[in-house]
Formats: sequence, C-alpha cells, structure tokens
Amino acid sequence: MKIHKYIQIITISALIVVLSTVPAVSIPAKFDGFVYKNYGQSKDNIIMIEAFFDPVCPDSRDAWPPLKKALQHYGSRLSLIVHPFPLPYHDNAYATSRALHIVNNLNASVTYTMLELFFEHQETFYNDPTRKMSREAVVDRIVNLAAEAVGSSSLSAVQSGFSDRQTDLTTRVSFKYGCSRGVYGTPFFFVNGFLLPDGGSAIDYKGWRSIIDPLDGAMVVSKIPGTQDAGVGKQAFGTWGSGVLLIRKETRVHLNQRAH
Repeated sequence: MKIHKYIQIITISALIVVLSTVPAVSIPAKFDGFVYKNYGQSKDNIIMIEAFFDPVCPDSRDAWPPLKKALQHYGSRLSLIVHPFPLPYHDNAYATSRALHIVNNLNASVTYTMLELFFEHQETFYNDPTRKMSREAVVDRIVNLAAEAVGSSSLSAVQSGFSDRQTDLTTRVSFKYGCSRGVYGTPFFFVNGFLLPDGGSAIDYKGWRSIIDPLDGAMVVSKIPGTQDAGVGKQAFGTWGSGVLLIRKETRVHLNQRAH
C-alpha cells in the first residue's frame, strides 16, 4: 500500500512538472489518440468515450474486454478514442506506446490488433522478465510481435520506426496530452469530455451499461418533438460535479422526469 502511494506521488509530481510547461508545448498537427474502427463516424448524437491506456498495465488490459463489448452493443451510437499513456514505473510502457504509433502510421486498421497483442503477451514485457534485457532486445521483441499485426513484410518498417524522431515526439505528445487532462494513472476514462470517477480501475460491462444506457436513452428522448422544451433531454439523466461525470442509477426514460 505504501509503495502504491509512493508511486502515485512520483506520477503526480511528474504531472505537475509537465503541466507547468504546457504553454511551451507545441500544438500537434492532429488530435492525439486512435479512433476505434468506424464507430461514431456520424457526428450527430454520438457519445464520445476517451480511454487512457498503458499497453503494459494490467488494469488497462482488464478494462479493454468489457469496453469492447459495450462498443459492440451500442454500435454507431458510441465513439472511442484510445490515448496511449506510458506510466513511468512500467519500464517498457514508452516503447510499447511508441510501437502503437508506429503501427498506426503503417496501417491504422490494425492499431487495435496491436494493442490486443500487447495485452495478450503483456507479461513478457513486465519489469522483472525484461530487467536484464537491453533496450535493443526489448525493441526486437516488440518488433517481432508487431509483425503479427502488420505482416512480416512490414518488419523493417516497424524497426525503422523506432529510429524515426517523429514517432518519439508523437509518443511524448500522448503523455503530455494525458497530463494536461489530469491523467496520472491507467485506465482513465472520459465520457463526453468529463472524467469518470475511480480513475485507474477497470469498469466491467455492467458498469458501462449503467453509464451509457441513461445517456443513450436521453438521446432518444431528445429526438421526440417537444421534449427539449419540456426540460427533458441530455441533461435529464446526469448530474455534474467537480468536473466528474456522475451517472444516475435509473436507466429507463421517463418523459415526466425533470433534470436535477
């Protein structure tokens, strides 16, 4: 417990240092993160989820299957962007996060395949198994794994990606962007721009349903003529406080229920 608190103090200290230099950070050419498939391509009435994952974080790994199941359930009504956030106390977090950017540059359609491969083989990149390995040996292991996602013909392209200054800078931007949003652990989730409580913990499928169902129902109500004027709509199912999205327990749409 004391070690965990000490690690959090280190991460938060790094966050403060990064935030203190935010004005000097160059604006990236495009928004950070990886969009999941073609979900949410229609921009009307889409619920946006942003997830901050560390490829070698066990909690990030455990958080992905229920979130993926929720995405499959809601389909085009949800949009997901995953932001890589390499935690400083995971020795190989930065290299694996950089690999995601490299693979995304080569073939954006397999970025999530690469993420799932990291989750599947995560233990091989933990601190203890790689403690006596050189950086080059770890990168070689990552490159060989990436070949399963992009194909063996792209092996040299993945290798050269680790020598590309731009992929290094892009990975740094991902970390700095997370810090600018107040992220200090993984997984962290934002829904429609608001932070969900209990950052650093996985959310199970039932939890995602309890979060999304009310918002999804509110969108249905907002399409019914006259409900907006009646004070029923997107605000009817949520309460805001301290920048954190708090979701009410009710999941049914009640047209006569007023916003709190």
